[in-house]
Amino acid sequence: MKLYFSPGACSLAVHIALRETGTPFDLAKVDLTTHTLADGSSYFDVAPRGYVPLLALDDGSRHTEAASLLQYVADLQTSRSLVGEPGSRRRLEVVEWLTFVSTELHKVFSPWLWHKETADSTRTAVKDKLALRFAELDRHLASHAHLSGDFSVADAYAFTIVNWANFLAIPLTSYPNLQAYLARVAARPQVQAALRAEGLVQ
Repeated sequence: MKLYFSPGACSLAVHIALRETGTPFDLAKVDLTTHTLADGSSYFDVAPRGYVPLLALDDGSRHTEAASLLQYVADLQTSRSLVGEPGSRRRLEVVEWLTFVSTELHKVFSPWLWHKETADSTRTAVKDKLALRFAELDRHLASHAHLSGDFSVADAYAFTIVNWANFLAIPLTSYPNLQAYLARVAARPQVQAALRAEGLVQ
């Protein structure tokens, strides 16, 4: 199994999940500026859409979309502790949060705040929407250590995406519970291992 990733991109969530489940995998770094791999070959030859994450399975098939890959990886762990058993309330809640992160955070941040050509009015509207979602998360995390019970793949995804606020200099000081949550997730050994492997921490 091989994970195609770019440091700090949404692929980090899948990277964390793979480490948390103890799944053997290889990493292939993608330069998203040039869409090339470490050997200089075109990433478009691997992934026609040109984005990460992409998970290449041992049978040769290739799969994308972070929320889908997170569920798949979580199911590789026999206990399914990171997602819950099919039909369980735990799974319903984890998938609910995965969907929330995907639609209300991930696709609000990206592509708008990563492109210099985005109009100032659009940037303001996007940041206002993110502020509403951060406030919602802050209220939830005031009484919850994680999004749904114990740590799940939804937390790996939320941690990855909300952390983009730091890359984009969006202050989180108004959301102390969200800040504490990010620190709590960051302190997990496998999260630290993923961050180190991607060169995001020493």
